[in-house]
Amino acid sequence: MNTFKLFLAGASALALSTSVNATDLEVTHWWTSGGEAAAVAEFAKAFDATGNKWVDGAIAGGGGTARPVMISRITGGDPMAATQFNHGRQAEELVEAGLMLDLTELAEKEGWKDIVNPPSLLDSCTLDGKIYCVPVNIHSPQWLWLSHAAFEKAGVPVPGNWDEYVAAAPKLREAGIQPLALGQQPWQSNLLFGAVQIGVGGLDLWKQINLEKDVAAASGPEMAKVFQAMADARNMADGSNVQDWNQATNMVITGTAGGQIMGDWAQGEFQVANQVAGEDYTCLPGLGVNEYLSTGGDAFYFPKLKDPEKAAAQLELASMMISKEAQVAFNLKKGSLPIRGDINLSAANDCMKKGLEILATGNLLPSGDQVFSADTQTQFNDLMVEFMNDKSITPEDAQERYAAIVEAAD
Repeated sequence: MNTFKLFLAGASALALSTSVNATDLEVTHWWTSGGEAAAVAEFAKAFDATGNKWVDGAIAGGGGTARPVMISRITGGDPMAATQFNHGRQAEELVEAGLMLDLTELAEKEGWKDIVNPPSLLDSCTLDGKIYCVPVNIHSPQWLWLSHAAFEKAGVPVPGNWDEYVAAAPKLREAGIQPLALGQQPWQSNLLFGAVQIGVGGLDLWKQINLEKDVAAASGPEMAKVFQAMADARNMADGSNVQDWNQATNMVITGTAGGQIMGDWAQGEFQVANQVAGEDYTCLPGLGVNEYLSTGGDAFYFPKLKDPEKAAAQLELASMMISKEAQVAFNLKKGSLPIRGDINLSAANDCMKKGLEILATGNLLPSGDQVFSADTQTQFNDLMVEFMNDKSITPEDAQERYAAIVEAAD
């Protein structure tokens, strides 16, 4: 800890001078697509500039594949130095077991409560008044990404909202274009559902179910409209035979698919492909209907290590991740919004600017990871992927099963 205090006294949050005791830190995460790799490289470059060494521990396959590996290593006595989780309750049991480093002293010294916006992000890192993670971005899943080339080929205008998109689907099919690109990982189907729920169902319904756990609302007529919209999405996604989300994004980039419902991290893929927002593709937050964004995203936790030099370097890494310089460099590449509002984002593209405007208006919601346990989220995932892949399941049947999950949710 003395080493770390010396560091704080003599360096900025993004220290460019060599650390007193430089050390290697293994950092695990699931950022492996082109845009994600470009973003995480910014963190690695900034940490290496402190004199320490970022040892990359990327795990392919997304969070659903990576998290069990991460958790197994931590609980099995082979912890990494830092690991990605989403904001919310994914690491709750690890914290309760005393396996994660307490960052409260650092957070108080650097005034994290004054700079993290919205405050719910830091709240998600807090348990029993102590802070255990550093938020690094705001990711929202309620975005519809549309290919200009695909709609031009189909001879129809680029849609401005969900209803126009559904209406254009037959023309896309006639032109040999996949209407909706959707990967086969369960979380992608559940993400699509969450976006349709807020886009079609609206804010009040979302709050009733996700915050109040209102089973009557989950079983009611407004929610029935959401499941009918999911049936439309199922028909539009029929024939999308890719696995990973970025493969689906590439279908939009190449014009072989009309659109994709995916989080704002898709922006990183468009940037790597040198596509321009507003010219090559359109982004519609809230499906162009209800412009609310969930304020989930990514945070890093730091498993407790016995080596005091590594423990000091862990704090340097946390400090770097929340610094102004790193927040700008990382989020411009990632396509996500920064967790602090006191930085210069003049280089933001049109889609990021839309997100920043929504953030400024306060039209924000917590993410599913912040309101439901990991077990409940898994049940939603399983239901949605089953529904999207089995047309014998009616919207009414799916809604009944959904309401039962909400009733039993913890």
